[in-house]
Amino acid sequence: MVCKGICTRHKAIKPKSGQRYTIGQKRCQVCQIFIYWQGPWCPCCGYRLRGKPRNSKFKEMMMLNTIIKN
Repeated sequence: MVCKGICTRHKAIKPKSGQRYTIGQKRCQVCQIFIYWQGPWCPCCGYRLRGKPRNSKFKEMMMLNTIIKN
């Protein structure tokens, strides 16, 4: 799995709120960027995209935002 540079076309801009996962951005660990992509796999390298944060602080923030939206 190697980054081919296709992902740069889908690169996401950091929101002012800082909550990337909440607004639908996903992270590719191979390409090391956040992208807007609907599928579960990176269009560039084929690696599985991460749709949830790993840090417990940001997990809690995301969970609170989803509860507030519902």
